Amino acid sequence: MSNDALDSNPPNADYHLSNHGSDWLWAVFALFGLSLLAVIGWTFATRRGTRLFHQIAIVVLLTGAISYFSMASDLGATPVPVEFRGNGTRQIWFVRYIQWFITLPLLLLGLLLAIGLPLSDILTTLFMAIVLVVTGLVGALVPSTYKWGYYVFGLVALFYIWYVLLWHGHRTTFAAGDRTTFAAGDRTTFAPGDRARSGHRLSAYYLSFLLMLYPIAWACSEGGNVISVTSEMIWYGILDLLAGPVFLFWFLFKLRGVDHSTFGSQSGKYTDSNMAPGATTTAQRAGAGPASTANGVGAGPANGATTSPVMGAGSGTYPPSAAHGAQDALAV
Repeated sequence: MSNDALDSNPPNADYHLSNHGSDWLWAVFALFGLSLLAVIGWTFATRRGTRLFHQIAIVVLLTGAISYFSMASDLGATPVPVEFRGNGTRQIWFVRYIQWFITLPLLLLGLLLAIGLPLSDILTTLFMAIVLVVTGLVGALVPSTYKWGYYVFGLVALFYIWYVLLWHGHRTTFAAGDRTTFAAGDRTTFAPGDRARSGHRLSAYYLSFLLMLYPIAWACSEGGNVISVTSEMIWYGILDLLAGPVFLFWFLFKLRGVDHSTFGSQSGKYTDSNMAPGATTTAQRAGAGPASTANGVGAGPANGATTSPVMGAGSGTYPPSAAHGAQDALAV
């Protein structure tokens, strides 16, 4: 079956997508779609209450699939006059920036939640990700030299993201536990804290490197009109595949076996945690005793309070209803 997307949706600019470029975009769409189905299956095979990162991956992959379906169909672009290398207009794909507006903050959110970064730092980093995407879109739509001012604003936001990923994040206590090892015969078994720590570092380096390539692609395509629209699609498509399906599968694989309750994303509902009301915990069965006695005196916090970590951003003492409410908000 031939690709008639450009016949059904004719290009609207002088520098536009070619048939071969549309074929490539359909291939990327197929990879996003297959990855989405695989992650959905993986999610259902994962115990309830530990699906937070899988569901983030589902949103990222679904958004990418919709975006690439639109671009492969030659939809979601607007003509903008070029500044360099010729006259006429070039297709600027605003649908791609809508994709990044959703997916980049979510990718960073998953990575930063896994290391237990304070909530204030997470929100600031997500805001910088939004600034990076929005300034890229506005700069691409500006036909004059002023587009490069937005480019600089985007780079400033990117430098902050690099600072968090490559320096500040490494100085944070990991939510998945401290670095411990256990000797098991001739092998050394690493605790979940090791897996989360090494996984974060590699993920941070990997994602930071990819984020460096996006501004270069922008300068050569939307900014400087150096490469064709089809070459732009190939470049961005490879980057999106590496930052989407490849990164997410590797990231989820590295988090397998990690105790998700340390992230504060464990559901407080007994139906999700398989804990009926009044059931004893492992520590209680081991002889630690309940948190409180019939006389209200015991090892637990006073006045029926309970301690619960929330979002890996530290722990505090909350009333039971507040603790369960905070956990249920993150329960998946």
